[in-house]
Amino acid sequence: MKKLSFALAASAMFTFASGAVAADVAAGKAAFEKFACASCHGADAKTSVLPTYPILAGQHEDYLRHALRSYQRGGSGAPASANIRKNAVMGAMAAPLSTTDIANIAAWLSSLESPLAIRK
Repeated sequence: MKKLSFALAASAMFTFASGAVAADVAAGKAAFEKFACASCHGADAKTSVLPTYPILAGQHEDYLRHALRSYQRGGSGAPASANIRKNAVMGAMAAPLSTTDIANIAAWLSSLESPLAIRK
């Protein structure tokens, strides 16, 4: 019984410590619109206003979460060893995003059809 209790407690602590958030695709689309992501990346997330801006539709969800957190760290002045991305525009755009916003936006973007992936 003690082993089971310990295992359950450890599992719960790991879940909360890792910042695990259940993503909501519909909320992700709303957040994408709310935070004006479409102003650069296009309403469909694949027709950016400039060809140098990346296509976000169809990207891997974990990559998108990592990128947004890296822009947040870069915008906050974190040291270079903190796995940061320095970009004045993206740093400012990512700064107000919560962990839930990031998870939802990443889930929505990764669910979109895109020229980036071949679906079978």
